[in-house]
Amino acid sequence: MDALEAIMTLRAIRRYTSELVTDDEVLTCLAAARQAPSGGNIQPWQFLVVRDGDLRRELASIYRRAYERYEPAMLAATPPFRDPAEAERHSRTLASARYLAEHLDHAPVLVLFLMPNISMTLYDAEGPLDVGTPYASVYPAVQNFMLAARALGIGTTLTTVIRVYQDEVRALLGIPERYEIVALVPMGRPRGKFGIAPRKPLSAVTHWDRFGNRRTESNRRD
Repeated sequence: MDALEAIMTLRAIRRYTSELVTDDEVLTCLAAARQAPSGGNIQPWQFLVVRDGDLRRELASIYRRAYERYEPAMLAATPPFRDPAEAERHSRTLASARYLAEHLDHAPVLVLFLMPNISMTLYDAEGPLDVGTPYASVYPAVQNFMLAARALGIGTTLTTVIRVYQDEVRALLGIPERYEIVALVPMGRPRGKFGIAPRKPLSAVTHWDRFGNRRTESNRRD
């Protein structure tokens, strides 16, 4: 599988079979994660792989409680849908997210991406220099991990809902308090298909030279 195919067909997989994911496969994905770029090459990530069944069940319980708070808050903040098709897509996504919350422990491997609670803000004589969130130095590693899994036929999804109760997760897994849980990525053989997920057309989100300048030529990749 070439890189572009992996990118184009990577989509959130939240339902998994009971088939084994091997340690070698996990390590292959982590090796890909490790090659990701990071600000100043600081490589701030730590990877925590959870395979133990009891720990996965306890993590799933924490995740379920977090999701029970997250979903109603998210729905309350969701703007009205533009059309029935958009409402239907949202309904399918919601059902899939709820399924993950109810069956997280069915994923044979759970990987937590951690980073120290650091600031990347620099200062000079004029004051602070906002160079963005330090999470930007970890999410490329998460994406690399998921792309490598896709190449191996393993499904993944990125979720941060567990952060609602990340103190409990730290206590459960012995994570030092100075580490943030940046992402939780379950992985397993997909019950379903990879494929190109629906996205907004490029013409709706792309500007050229100045914001608001859009191209209308017919050969754009929408």
